Amino acid sequence: MDFLDFHHHKPNQVGIYNLNLNENIPNRRFSIGLHPKDITKNWKSDFEKIKEISLSENCLAIGECGLDGSIDTDEKLQNEIFQAHISWAEEIKKPIIIHCIRRFSQILHFKKAKVPLIIHGFNKKENIAKELLKAGFYLSFGKAALDNLSLQKLIEDIPMQRLFLETDNADFDIIELYEKVSEIRSISLKDVKAQTWENLENVINYG
Repeated sequence: MDFLDFHHHKPNQVGIYNLNLNENIPNRRFSIGLHPKDITKNWKSDFEKIKEISLSENCLAIGECGLDGSIDTDEKLQNEIFQAHISWAEEIKKPIIIHCIRRFSQILHFKKAKVPLIIHGFNKKENIAKELLKAGFYLSFGKAALDNLSLQKLIEDIPMQRLFLETDNADFDIIELYEKVSEIRSISLKDVKAQTWENLENVINYG
């Protein structure tokens, strides 16, 4: 069994590839969504294309999509587009991979979505993590967890059933992250690997 890279930008990696809107539909597992930074005046036509591509059996999730407080894109428009992603995901019954920067309180307003919600690249404080976990979100950790002690403390405490690991667009081997979690949790590498695959099955087959 390979190591699951929950969210990545490397075409040959095992896991969920973050597909670009202009790429061909691959014969591997992928997700597709409209990242907040890619929102343009043509977002509605872009979203129609996303909807079409997401019907592929290789598309496991919608996203990454979400809210970003570090860009100039209108907040109300971001909320509208994120809600459109949620509504579509609910219709086709696929989980959502969420990008969130400086908008976690707003993201929590979407907790009643009828599909699994996974925050990718989580690197915030424990209190935010606890709110998200209480609301039913999953958390995916990336390269920052290799050195960030507060994130490592969080990984020590988080229910393993709510945890994913990812490289995102960082240049490192996902195995390093699995080894770190194995060390932090004092469980075998095999068990960490098995749990993340089980978590993936749970979010894909949540219904």
